[in-house]
Amino acid sequence: RIIGGMEAEEGEFPWQVSIQVFNEHMCGGTILSAWWILTAAHCLNFEEIPPKDVNVVVGTSDLTSQHLEIKQVTNIIFHKDHRRVSMDHDIGLLLLASPIKFNDLKVPICLPPELSPVSWRHCWVAGWGQTNSSEKDSMKSDLMKVPMVILDWEECSKQFSKLTKNMLCAGYQNENYDACQGDSGGALVCTTNDSSSKWYQVGIISWGRSCGQKNIPGIYTLLAKYVGWIKNVMQQEGRPYSLEEMGNSPKQPPKNSRTSASPALGSPTPWLLPCLLLRAVFNW
Repeated sequence: RIIGGMEAEEGEFPWQVSIQVFNEHMCGGTILSAWWILTAAHCLNFEEIPPKDVNVVVGTSDLTSQHLEIKQVTNIIFHKDHRRVSMDHDIGLLLLASPIKFNDLKVPICLPPELSPVSWRHCWVAGWGQTNSSEKDSMKSDLMKVPMVILDWEECSKQFSKLTKNMLCAGYQNENYDACQGDSGGALVCTTNDSSSKWYQVGIISWGRSCGQKNIPGIYTLLAKYVGWIKNVMQQEGRPYSLEEMGNSPKQPPKNSRTSASPALGSPTPWLLPCLLLRAVFNW
């Protein structure tokens, strides 16, 4: 769930998907390519769920829409070292039965650089999960979003003893902004100081201590540690990571605007570049 957030606009997070079991929202996920969805391992490995029982809803922020695009899943792949006790290596991939056709509402997110240190800014999370940690019925059918700040790992490890170097912490000082049950598997996305219009997935929503408590961050899988694993799995399954494939997205001129001093994601616009450039609209 997203705690303390606001509704996302249609097309604002075009990489966001709803992973569903028996047609009920279970977790979030992100589009990596036409064939692949990224999510958290703990979302679907708590019991033997066959791929035929899993669907992925793409291209919408409203799960009650009458015209949902639903994709079938043919394979579910988790990191072999994931353990629910430690929550380490909390990452998984879903292979779709048919490719996604990209448009303004369906856009793959960029993978982060594997090694070089990056200064992230303007980070956000989104999801359809609970908006109140004490109310299981507070799941939202409309996508919610909230800003995040990546926190110092050493400081965070003082609060979370099982934090590993495969994880990162994010929160928002003196606010109860957070992700919660039902948001797991979704993306922590950020821009860099070098490019305010290119959005990268930096983390996967993984775990935390309750939800939405002030000054208690959420824990995310550190995606930069797994870029090699992701590409290897894609290659082994015969659907390799292809930047050319993403170049089929429509090209449109950027439309930047400012309505306040606080940053927010705007409706991203795909570009014909090796990694999609997405515009940031300031409308918080």
